[in-house]
Amino acid sequence: MSDIQQKIIQLREILRKHNHNYYVLDAATISDYEFDVLLKELESLEEQYPEFDDPNSPTQRVGGTITKNFKTVTHKNRMYSLANSYSKEDLQDWETRVKKGLGTDDIQYTCELKYDGASINLTYKKGQLVSAVTRGDGFQGDDATANVKTIRSIPLLLQNPLLENFEIRGEIILPLKGFNKMNEERIEDGFEVYSNPRNTASGSLKLQDSAAVAKRPLDCLLYQVVGDSKYETHSNTLEQARKSGFKVPVAIQVCNSLAEVLKFIDKWDVERHQLDYETDGVVIKVNSLAQQEELGYTAKAPRWAIAYKFKAEQAISKLLSIDYQVGRTGAITPVANLEPVQLAGTIVKRASLHNADQIEKLDIRINDTVFVEKGGEIIPKIVKVNFDKRPIDSKPVDYITHCPDCNTLLVRKEGDAKHYCQNTYGCPTQIKGRIEHFISRKAMNIDGLGGETIGLLFDAGLLNNYADLYELRVEQIIPLERMAEKSAQNIIEGVQESKKIPFEKVLYALGIRFVGETVAKKLARYFKTIEKLMASDFETLIAVDEIGDRIAQSIIDFSNDLLNIQLVDRLKSYGLQFEIDESQSTVQSAILQGKKLVVSGVFTKFSRNELKQSIEDNGGKVSSSISKNTDYLIAGDKMGPAKRTKAESLGVPIISEEEYITLILS
Repeated sequence: MSDIQQKIIQLREILRKHNHNYYVLDAATISDYEFDVLLKELESLEEQYPEFDDPNSPTQRVGGTITKNFKTVTHKNRMYSLANSYSKEDLQDWETRVKKGLGTDDIQYTCELKYDGASINLTYKKGQLVSAVTRGDGFQGDDATANVKTIRSIPLLLQNPLLENFEIRGEIILPLKGFNKMNEERIEDGFEVYSNPRNTASGSLKLQDSAAVAKRPLDCLLYQVVGDSKYETHSNTLEQARKSGFKVPVAIQVCNSLAEVLKFIDKWDVERHQLDYETDGVVIKVNSLAQQEELGYTAKAPRWAIAYKFKAEQAISKLLSIDYQVGRTGAITPVANLEPVQLAGTIVKRASLHNADQIEKLDIRINDTVFVEKGGEIIPKIVKVNFDKRPIDSKPVDYITHCPDCNTLLVRKEGDAKHYCQNTYGCPTQIKGRIEHFISRKAMNIDGLGGETIGLLFDAGLLNNYADLYELRVEQIIPLERMAEKSAQNIIEGVQESKKIPFEKVLYALGIRFVGETVAKKLARYFKTIEKLMASDFETLIAVDEIGDRIAQSIIDFSNDLLNIQLVDRLKSYGLQFEIDESQSTVQSAILQGKKLVVSGVFTKFSRNELKQSIEDNGGKVSSSISKNTDYLIAGDKMGPAKRTKAESLGVPIISEEEYITLILS
């Protein structure tokens, strides 16, 4: 394996862990800035070395968690995240990519403040609000309609609708004045104060009593209309939204150059402190909707927008001690315990130290005075040490040599930043971590169970692996701490209900290394059954679209392990779904099997999403960019010249919407 390939694999593993901490565990360990630096490094390497491509790379997805108390709704139009920038050079690089993608320098931008709250997607039909769904993981979120309807700035009925049916997106915020008043009342009543407006706004949407939500001074700032707009620019669409009754912020500016964009950023970096709500940056968007359509999206973010983040805040604290956490895969993460310090609106007590190399690089020692940095709402990192205040008797940190949980000797492979506990099936934390992954929302989605309950069941000797869940009985659970008959019954019912979960989610739940949601779907659809998948050899596996060497070897390793074979056999005997339910398939034909198509422009018989779904339903794959491997470019009205020119230069066939229909019906 080459040094470059090892570096790419290392970066992916580091980023996956942090993604999991932030989006799944709600316990992030690095700042926004550090995560973005690592992600950009990986993106650059993947671009330079496409032979190491991996569809399950952190650059291709998006991570994230969903509250169990609300109905989960799949977004009609995915809610993408934004790429971040921190300098003028980052913005110049982005503009260069935009101009290259459009094949023109004639571009307008809109600049808007980046609001710090809870993202929401509002759907209106015939002028009436019909649903309000949180962002969730971008693909699906929580239905919070009842709570959102209590926010007075959100119109329930539009007098002059923008369109007959559309979605509009924004940020639920808690203005500082209202937030401070809430805390004053809590102090008077003897309660602990809320930590910051963003978390309080987000938590408000999860309250089950909408009357309680109505008492909170929540607001909603709208920033994007989603739908087939009759307006030509983003700024015009927002202006019409404002006229329709939506609260669209006035701090929006159309800019004709990057120089004007930078002036807007400089202005608000100072004036943002005068606002009644929190903002941590500026969002820059290509103003023309046709150009936005032409640029499209990466797997994670729109190409036509970028967020500029203001400089992260810092604070000074004292390092009291270091804990070592064990992850589901056995990876060890050191975490600093700090003297509590106020930073970016929260009290910070812990900070990530990442790995042994980072501790050595910064020469961090117990009782050091350290500088702590935090971007957004992520657990911060220590960025440097004040050596002038170091105690005379300080000693370098001796990194642990054995697992803090099971005392197994730790190993660290060459080229890997992390130390690992290899006691995969005996380390309690790893065992509980795999079970927690198995029951999670994106996997088996078992209601009534969480990390704390899994811990109770494990400590009581009732769970040693995820197959044991299906042998639990009510009378075993009731004696446990804080358990009653109703709680025990809910757990058993949730476990039994999980037997209906489809094969691709069950496959993901097994926790095969490198097999994420997307890969699990591809494997399930290709092999149809778990038996065929586990019997496949290396060559068969890598023949599957976008399945690389590493994923293939991981599946083989899993399939050859006797304990895993026994676990799968047990799960099959309990009635879990280990084959594709063909009756649920939307596939209409295989006429486009193995074909890659690019969609560009506006269409009359399909919406863009419908056209992409049609391609997939007929066996094809939708790609966002044209290459020599593209089989067809489907050209609609207002398609940009850059895509047509590139398709022609590469000899890619360009077909119309009507020709596409003829193709799939032939």
